[in-house]
Amino acid sequence: VQLQASGGGSVQTGGSLRLSCAPSRGTLSNYGMGWFRQAPGREREFVAAASGGAYTRYVDSMEGRFIISRDNAKNTLYLQMNNLKPEDAAVYYCAARRYTAIATQARDYDYWGQGTQVTVSS
Repeated sequence: VQLQASGGGSVQTGGSLRLSCAPSRGTLSNYGMGWFRQAPGREREFVAAASGGAYTRYVDSMEGRFIISRDNAKNTLYLQMNNLKPEDAAVYYCAARRYTAIATQARDYDYWGQGTQVTVSS
């Protein structure tokens, strides 16, 4: 599975962005999916995950602001990010794992997209 993430950009504090992740081939509904992010000088961190079904999980600090969802008809994963803060600035990566159960560790994912940059200005 080759993943293509898009939708990053530059917004002001309090703004919103929607990230998208689509595979060049394969069906995303067959995979557990996740979003991670990495800021300069920091380790890659978990943001949100979606199982092959309807289960989702978020980092506590992002729950309520970020929403992970799938559109199986479009074979696309989304991350809706609202009320963005400067500390949300990072490169965001989508990832897929061969098991449909939720995972929050980067090591549990098998395929990664190239990342999309999110910048939040104060």
